[in-house]
Amino acid sequence: MWAYRLIAPYTFERLDVPDKTADDLDDRHVLLRFMAAGVCGSDLPPFRGVRGKIAGDTGLNAAEMVGFPVHEVVGEVLASRHADHRVGDRVVGWASGFDGLTGVVVADGDGLAPYDPGLSAEHAVALQPLACVLYALEQLDGLKGQHVAVIGQGSIGLLFSYAAKALGARHVTGVDPVDRDGIGKEFGVDTIIRATSDRWVSHLDPGDRPDVVIEAVGHQVATLGHAIDAAAPGGTVLYFGVPDDDSYPISMRAMLRKNLTLKSGVTLERRRVLDAANEFAKDHPELLGAYLTHTFGVDEVQSAFDLACRPVPERVKIAIRA
Repeated sequence: MWAYRLIAPYTFERLDVPDKTADDLDDRHVLLRFMAAGVCGSDLPPFRGVRGKIAGDTGLNAAEMVGFPVHEVVGEVLASRHADHRVGDRVVGWASGFDGLTGVVVADGDGLAPYDPGLSAEHAVALQPLACVLYALEQLDGLKGQHVAVIGQGSIGLLFSYAAKALGARHVTGVDPVDRDGIGKEFGVDTIIRATSDRWVSHLDPGDRPDVVIEAVGHQVATLGHAIDAAAPGGTVLYFGVPDDDSYPISMRAMLRKNLTLKSGVTLERRRVLDAANEFAKDHPELLGAYLTHTFGVDEVQSAFDLACRPVPERVKIAIRA
């Protein structure tokens, strides 16, 4: 079967590898025929050559990790050792081994769910990041009437903006150095700030400080501090970005003096939140069409990742389709 592996920073190699079979399945796992995958922001550090601080990195040389680092997948069940998934089912969710760039994927069935059959595979793959966003927002005390700011307006940040507005946020501010004027309104952003987060914070008036600040950037330490600086007294900071560092320096004085709450965490109850994402997409039929902006074939994986690394204003979500 076809597969990809990283052989150097910014460089994929396509190769043929032995087929996976039902004999490769552990209990509660399924075998999927690859239909589509999404390029996630957390896939980009390993593409650039970062090692050891990202989910799914076992410490091996990236060239030894076939299919790495893709984890957002849609596939057809070829074999199953999970009671909820049968042969022929089409499902979306996590490639639990972070090895989704292969023609056949072994995945934990607890991280998969069926989706609306009216969706194309490339649109369905967006339900995985949407599930993560909805689960994260469930951890807050409600957004109705709140001013929400989202630092980072990439594919995850725009989903946060859209979902926050749909869940009742009074005002949504989106902050990103990439020009999102052309698409921000489609995702519920009321105020589009084209600036780095430190510059945005430095110009904030006290009355404009958001009740909730969502950090959707990750992979460095600075923006969490900016989120804490920006939050209104009594506010909440949600850290969603993927940490490449074990320790983050933050101002405990600001946390204390402003009575702030800091929340973070990984997505749990994956089957449930994938179902919730499917229903959310049905209730908001315009979302996935606006979200998916670029689709590549499996022979164009290199081009898909090259595009994902460039700050292109009109790019949101990139999918790879069989």
